[in-house]
Amino acid sequence: MTIYQFPKGFKWGTATASYQVEGAYNQDGRGMSIWDSFSKTPGKVLNGDNGDIACDSYNRYEEDIALMKKLGITSYRFSIAWPRVYPEGTGLENKKGLDYYEKFVDKLLENGIEPMCTLYHWDLPQALQDNGGWTNRETIDAYVHYTETVFKRLSGKVKNWLTFNEPWCVAFLSHELGHHAPGWTDLQAALDVAHHLLVAHGRTVKLFRELGCEGQIGIAPNTEWQIPYSNKEEDLAATRRRHMYLNMWFTDPVFKGEYPQELLSYYRDKGYNVPVQPGDMEIIAQPTDILGINYYSSTVIRSAPGNGVLELDYVDVEMEKTDFGWNIYPEGFFNVLTWVKEEYGDIPIVITENGACYEAEKKDGRVDDRKRTLYLRKHLIQLHRAIESGVNIKGYMCWSMMDNFEWAFGYTKPFGLVHIDFKTLERTPKDSFYWYQGLVKKGWFESKDVF
Repeated sequence: MTIYQFPKGFKWGTATASYQVEGAYNQDGRGMSIWDSFSKTPGKVLNGDNGDIACDSYNRYEEDIALMKKLGITSYRFSIAWPRVYPEGTGLENKKGLDYYEKFVDKLLENGIEPMCTLYHWDLPQALQDNGGWTNRETIDAYVHYTETVFKRLSGKVKNWLTFNEPWCVAFLSHELGHHAPGWTDLQAALDVAHHLLVAHGRTVKLFRELGCEGQIGIAPNTEWQIPYSNKEEDLAATRRRHMYLNMWFTDPVFKGEYPQELLSYYRDKGYNVPVQPGDMEIIAQPTDILGINYYSSTVIRSAPGNGVLELDYVDVEMEKTDFGWNIYPEGFFNVLTWVKEEYGDIPIVITENGACYEAEKKDGRVDDRKRTLYLRKHLIQLHRAIESGVNIKGYMCWSMMDNFEWAFGYTKPFGLVHIDFKTLERTPKDSFYWYQGLVKKGWFESKDVF
């Protein structure tokens, strides 16, 4: 029997995002976001679902924090809804919105839970989108102005900050592939957005230093491990392109001050460019304190000439999958984490998201979701391997604290440790909640302590 013992002081937590859990879409002066608009556009979200109510955490935050305390976590990652602070994206700030987030943070602290704040988790004010959104460089200025307001209000209470969650999703999933708000299908626009996000990140980090804010700041990209289908040269090259496209495009500029040159040249050969202005790369490469890593799955890649700009295909090699259809490949978690250390050095890392979608109904007051527990166990073993291999990992935030609005899939894809009945909004801790509770309390688990 193996015991997986985690370091003393390791931070255990959970995570959510504002639009996915808050609801209260028109309460206390909140403005409209791109997700309000996108979710109410016919055909964009499964079953026509939207986040108007979601988990109603805006009004039930004390109940939710009580559940966090019961779980025993020491950290909670949440995001601020920009439209609650600036309903029009800029201009007059909304005092009620700022008051809410300060009350929320105070309640976390009262319960011994350290807040980790994501400044942008996809809910851009619609008023800014009407002027081009992130394709418009002026949005960078609006974002920095918004973050300054938040820093000044919460500095000293919040000491862990993330500028952007999953910038690949903001840029490419939303502007090239069209699956998320605003639903564009334009690679050049996606490249513009990606660059503007990175400049906004760098300027915000610089502002954080200039204001003398206490604590640490970083960014939270989504990652995948890419597996070549064969050792053919063309499959290896296609896998490398996908790796640069998804993983390196947002980390190389932050930690090396440049885009992956191979993919940059590849895009240029196809007529695409990155709108770099003088001084941009130096701004993007501001030293950061932490790197958030979101990891869920891995993909198998082979060359497919003519198939999209990257000319590759995703091969189903019949790995076990979650109910989202995502491959379960825990070793990829270890591979991503050791790659980060090898590529960028000894950067302090926090796992800002890791979890799984599994459907499980409440029966006789219980939610048996043992598949989620197995998923977490397998990935935490790989996390332990990475720590033992010298990767500087400071904490783990399980996604998600509760079932919520899962973007384009509405309420059909539950990731939570807590079951939400979306008709009554009743909260019920799942079996995985209690397993995680035990891990948080002990700081270790055994190889066969449940199954």
